[in-house]
Amino acid sequence: MNNLKRIGSLFLVLSSVFMFSACGGDSNSGNNSDSLYKVKDEFKIDISLADDYIESDPNLEEVKGSTIYWLSYYDVNPINNQDRSVALSLFEEKYGGKVEYISCTSENKFDVLASRILSGDPVDMFPYEWEALPNGVVKNQYQPLDDYIDFEDDIWDGMEEVLDMYEYKGSHYVVPYNIANPLVITYSRSICEENGLPDPYELYQEGKWDWDVFMDMMTTFVSNARDDETRYGINGWFGQAIIQSTGETVINYDGEKFSNNIKSPQIESAENVMEEIMKRKLYDSEWNGYLKSDGSTLFFAMSDWALSDSNIQNDSDPDINEEGFVESNDLMVVPFPKSPDADKYYLNCSFGAKMLVKNSENGAAVGAYIRCERLASIIDEYAANSRRKALIPERNAGGILKKYVTEEQYDALCEYSDPANITPVFDFGYGMGSRMFGDGEYTYDTRGIMDNITIALLNGDKDSWAVVRDEWSSVIDEIIKEYNET
Repeated sequence: MNNLKRIGSLFLVLSSVFMFSACGGDSNSGNNSDSLYKVKDEFKIDISLADDYIESDPNLEEVKGSTIYWLSYYDVNPINNQDRSVALSLFEEKYGGKVEYISCTSENKFDVLASRILSGDPVDMFPYEWEALPNGVVKNQYQPLDDYIDFEDDIWDGMEEVLDMYEYKGSHYVVPYNIANPLVITYSRSICEENGLPDPYELYQEGKWDWDVFMDMMTTFVSNARDDETRYGINGWFGQAIIQSTGETVINYDGEKFSNNIKSPQIESAENVMEEIMKRKLYDSEWNGYLKSDGSTLFFAMSDWALSDSNIQNDSDPDINEEGFVESNDLMVVPFPKSPDADKYYLNCSFGAKMLVKNSENGAAVGAYIRCERLASIIDEYAANSRRKALIPERNAGGILKKYVTEEQYDALCEYSDPANITPVFDFGYGMGSRMFGDGEYTYDTRGIMDNITIALLNGDKDSWAVVRDEWSSVIDEIIKEYNET
């Protein structure tokens, strides 16, 4: 149980901050470590590539010379040996603006935010987290960005469905500029081959990567164990991904009212998969931040932040090419398999976004900064530079390799993070307060309902989805009623 609490808590924080957003965006985040050393990139950012986009911004003159007060537990300004991000470079050099960092911790961020709003101390921009919508909006922590961002602009092509998904009461409080933290499954190709199993990535490319083959592969792998072996089909965090791979959400929203969708037949099918995984004893509940290297586990499910650790654990001395990159290794990643009834793949992920704080008078500047983040995502030259930076292996001060992703893995993650390839899913249930999504004392009776829905069966709290569903459905109705009446 404590292992699952750790996984859930990490996923909440990391999905908001640490991301491979370099798949088309900036990689500045709070994920810095003094023990890691990365050679400063000498690539010169050509800010002129964004001239046409920025010069056409009707807010350009208003924004010039502005200072954004950024409250967060990480700084978007470069620290230590970091490069300045593309977005910040564009904002500073094209808009003449700057970002002033106001430090807080991950634990006290909302208290500091509330205090500054109440006291009138300057604060303009705040990190996006699931809690923002609708709960943060209802608490008057944020204001909409519609007056400062032109959603008809070509730079938002391809993100229309994502923007619509986040629209709340006719306004856009959250404006995602890219997809971040796709929940992926890491696996060993050689282990698949040794056990006579197909390659999941090839199945995905053929549209055949679904729950049925996923279950068959795990069952075969475990049944192939020798007498002295203990094998598992999967380890990690994946209940949420199973549910969202149906394309369904626990909480539906029609633009005006929320409704309870916990009795969806598709969600029931996903829960039945989790029941079956437990009955067949395919799940290893031990906490690991990477795919084990002992060959005991077929699949490891986690957000992409864990991939570099899996690589090191399974191959600490990879071949590095002339460019200084690792081209490929035995490990590969795929998104979570789709429901056999689903018409396409649906992705469990987070989103790159920044919130405009309530009472801020710097809405145009925050909108401009978000625009810069989007430009960093869509201009090919910037994306290529971000790719190059992300592929530079990280070493400690002694030169020992500590983290890396391969070119093949990186390109696959970018493929999965493109809405043209996979449909991302957002569930309002994760933003409806601590009763819906929060640790509490982390027992079945006190933890957030969304966590119970995703882990109660895997955790052994209950052995029937019908019991979980019926125990919490009326509570969800009560919570929804409060938000519908707000």
